[in-house]
Amino acid sequence: MSKYKRLDRELLLKGNIIDYYQDTIEIEGGRLTKFDFIKHRGASAMVLVDQDGKILLVRQHRNAIDRDTLEIPAGGLNSGEDNLTCAIRECEEETGYVAGEVHHLIDIYTTVAFCNEKIGIYYAKALTSSKQNLDEDEFVTIERFSLEEIVEMIMKGDIQDAKTISGILAYKTKMGL
Repeated sequence: MSKYKRLDRELLLKGNIIDYYQDTIEIEGGRLTKFDFIKHRGASAMVLVDQDGKILLVRQHRNAIDRDTLEIPAGGLNSGEDNLTCAIRECEEETGYVAGEVHHLIDIYTTVAFCNEKIGIYYAKALTSSKQNLDEDEFVTIERFSLEEIVEMIMKGDIQDAKTISGILAYKTKMGL
């Protein structure tokens, strides 16, 4: 039985990607406390493997950490969109490749302490060339690496993005590599 009971959830800020709330929680013994909560619409990501066995990563700037990162392609769910459709759409938008033979890898919650963001992660090996379709504020380059190179970058701390680490290690495990 939970020792926490939410009594109230107050919307403090409605954003484009997230909504910020403050929850009033009753904890065991009747004491009240406040928790921050960020509501996220969800997202999807894709591990893309080309015909040479290389994995495509996208390099892009991330404002929250004020630096460029290497990541698997990913993006937020549009209204009414399911995770698989989102993963395929984001893959094409960011990389210029249409993913075929898509398989589910894993679902992750990114930051369970204060956010409900859940990312469905997939992989695809059959890629068909298309074209990038980036938002006007997106600047993304595509880089290809072997699985071993990516795992090494993860272990050295060069890749710290949770969805990328989860997706790559789930792919490695699922494929028995």
